[in-house]
Amino acid sequence: MKLNELLTIYFLKDLNEHKLSQLEDYMFFTLQENEKFNLTAHKEIDSFIIKNILDSLLLVKFIDFDISNKTVIDIGSGAGLPGIPLAIYYTNTKFYLLEPIKKRANFLEQVKQKLNLENVTVINGRAEEIFKENDLRFDFATARAVANLSILLELTIPLLKVGGIFMCYKGSNYENELTSSFSALNKLFSSTLLVDNCVLPFSKELRSFIFFKKDKETPNTYPRSYSLIKKKPL
Repeated sequence: MKLNELLTIYFLKDLNEHKLSQLEDYMFFTLQENEKFNLTAHKEIDSFIIKNILDSLLLVKFIDFDISNKTVIDIGSGAGLPGIPLAIYYTNTKFYLLEPIKKRANFLEQVKQKLNLENVTVINGRAEEIFKENDLRFDFATARAVANLSILLELTIPLLKVGGIFMCYKGSNYENELTSSFSALNKLFSSTLLVDNCVLPFSKELRSFIFFKKDKETPNTYPRSYSLIKKKPL
């Protein structure tokens, strides 16, 4: 598969040759640095395009509102997925890539410099620590293949502004996680906005997206320490 085949996907209407060139540079640099940083299991070009880049951009299909001049925090960004492809696509949106592992954060900083992504800021830290260290709050949040929803919601919702939306990537087996997350949503004064499914183009794999909205300010007791969040999810 070639990257320019992404131009045939109807919902990626703002994709152009310049953005494709940036995505290509990102792909080859990630594959080059993969062994050093353990960034991705998808080491073949076809697999990288479909299961990393296109999978990240699949969120565009479900964003039917303007995110220009807004802020997005990508929780546990890792190799920059979905944050880097989304930052390339949405050039007028500010993306913060939150990554707790120092060497991966360093990789993300290299990607930012290499691609001249002025709308990207890399943060080396954990979500619960960032919340306590500053007053920065975001319009949107993303997370892909990070943790169970009950854990992820407590890490993410506090970082949003009131009215902010958490756009969560999930596989096809999300139902039990969503049911188990109702308690967390209530305690975090949040609600489910959207649950939708689609097939990943150029594959037969099912993908699911869940959007959560922060309805009120998060109680001061959250987020707890990560060890407690993991040991006793809400």
